[in-house]
Formats: sequence, structure tokens, C-alpha cells
Amino acid sequence: MQPGQAPVLAHFYIWFQPSSWNRAKTDFPTVGRYSSSQTSVMRQQVAQARAAGIDGFIVGWRSTDTLNPRLAALRSVAEDNDFKLAITYQAQDFNRNPLPVAQVQRDLEELAATYADDPVFHLLGRRPVVALSGTWHYTEEELRSITAPVASRLLVLATEKNVADYERVAATVEGELYYWSSGDPEQTRGYREKLLDMANAVREHCGVWVAPVMPGYDARELGGTRVVVRRDGETLRSSWEAALATVPDAIGVISWNEFSENTHIEPSTGFGTRYLDVLGDLTGAPPPPGKELDSSDPQGVGSPARAAFTVGTVVALVALLAVLGIRRRRQGGQL
Repeated sequence: MQPGQAPVLAHFYIWFQPSSWNRAKTDFPTVGRYSSSQTSVMRQQVAQARAAGIDGFIVGWRSTDTLNPRLAALRSVAEDNDFKLAITYQAQDFNRNPLPVAQVQRDLEELAATYADDPVFHLLGRRPVVALSGTWHYTEEELRSITAPVASRLLVLATEKNVADYERVAATVEGELYYWSSGDPEQTRGYREKLLDMANAVREHCGVWVAPVMPGYDARELGGTRVVVRRDGETLRSSWEAALATVPDAIGVISWNEFSENTHIEPSTGFGTRYLDVLGDLTGAPPPPGKELDSSDPQGVGSPARAAFTVGTVVALVALLAVLGIRRRRQGGQL
């Protein structure tokens, strides 16, 4: 991350068991059908993310005996690799019912006590960024009772879906992380305008704005019907451009490993490294060491390597045409 640039983050989930891959999956990680407890897999994931220009993960978490040690292990891996972490607090259960207010309060107090002073979590200042999922489930009074006790130690964001709903909760939070995975930047009417409206509403309240970026979406295995096709990376590029146009404080890529909704960019058996490669082009990350760049290398639009190749091709064509012109004059116009 360069000074003055918005950090690029990817939503990251630590809920996987080997059995998780048997439900609602059509693609699988190339590293294998892992458990989120495997530190060796975490190391590989962080290394791949950093190589693509990702500055940190937004980790889905709530306090459980399973998720707490996984977060601690990921925190150690992140520290070793100069990588940042933020949190999405999962305030709904498996059936999407909101958790009791007292449980949310208790978990955020625990998070603040454990990580408030940890530099790994100091992403936008000296407080961990925590997006509270499903803020629409709670009244303004309930949200204030959740956020006020930790406000000096955590930077708590809403996750609302439109301007009116953000306005309802704006006084209780410090900004918005917009998780919009099912919008198509090329087909959804008003996509860019909606992002701009959300960003402007957050700025009017002097809040932090985290803009969404996604490569595609397909939740039919979960019973959904909405599909956003990937277009071999063009959807990712379009959503990136739309997000940048809102001048975000951070970019939230949806996602590293949400395989059930097929928003993943983690290297997979179906896509290989294609979407990390496209993201690396967009972030300006250097190519992997030892990789030769030639005309067969799939570089994205706007990448330094693609730009150099294009300029070189134009120069070569100009030179060739000049030679042919000279030859034609010498041969009386016969080629």
C-alpha cells in the first residue's frame, strides 16, 4: 500500500472444515479442501494475497471456541508478513437470525480487550475496523448500546444496503462497509450511481467508506437465482473502476474464499489464478518473480506489463511500415 492510497482488502472466512466443501460448492481451492485451522494454508493465502497487491483481510468472526484460535493464528501469520486485518462481526446465526444484543456487546468487548492495541489491526488509524453485519436488524438504541462502550477502542461500521437505512443508523456508527456482491457493474441499472450515493451519504456524516469490488456472483447452490457472470475478468475490472470513482477510504474485495456464492478470487480448480492475476493488474502489483512476460501472458488492461507490450508492438509496426514503404518506392510500387 502506497502512502495516500486506499488499502485493498479482501473478505476472508475462517469457518471452513473439510466437510464444508461437501455443501453448496461447484469450485474448490487449488490448495485443497482445507480446514481454516491449518496455519500452513493461512501462510499460503496471505502470501498469495500480498503478491496480488492485497493489503489485508476483512475476517468474518464472532467469539466461539473454534473461531477465536483461528483468528489468533491468522493474526500471527499476518504479523509475520506485514499484513493487516479488519473484522466483519457476524451478527446473525446460521439461519440469518440476529444474535442477542447482549452477545454482540460481550463479543465486541472481548475483541477490543484482545486486539485494540495490536498494530496488525491498525488499518485506518489506531483502532481496529469492525463492520457489524446486519445492522438493519437492530434499533438505533440497540446499536448505540453495542457501539458506545467500545467506541474509543474499535472503529465500528454499518453494513446497510441503501442511503435511507444508513441515515437511520449513522449516529451510532463511524461509517459504512458496503457488502454488495450481487450487483452487476455492467448490467444493474444505476450501479455506479448507487455507490456514489452511498459514499456521499457516509461522507456527509464524516464516516469511513469501504467500497465493494467483486469478480462475479452465483448463489444458485444456496437456492438463489441471481447470477453475475465473470466475463473473464471484465466484471472485476468494471466493479473496481466503479469503486474507485467513489474515492473510498478502503476497497473491500468480495471475496477471497466465499465459494458458496462463487465470489472467490482464491486460486481454484475452476479458475486457476486468473482472478488474482486480474486484481494484481488493477493494484499494480509486480508479476511473480521469474515469470516471463510475453505475448501469451494474460495481462489485464492498464497493467504496466500490458502497457509496455502495447507500446512495443506499435513501435514495431511503425518501423515495419516504414521499411515496406521504402521497398515499394524502390520497386516501383510492387510488393
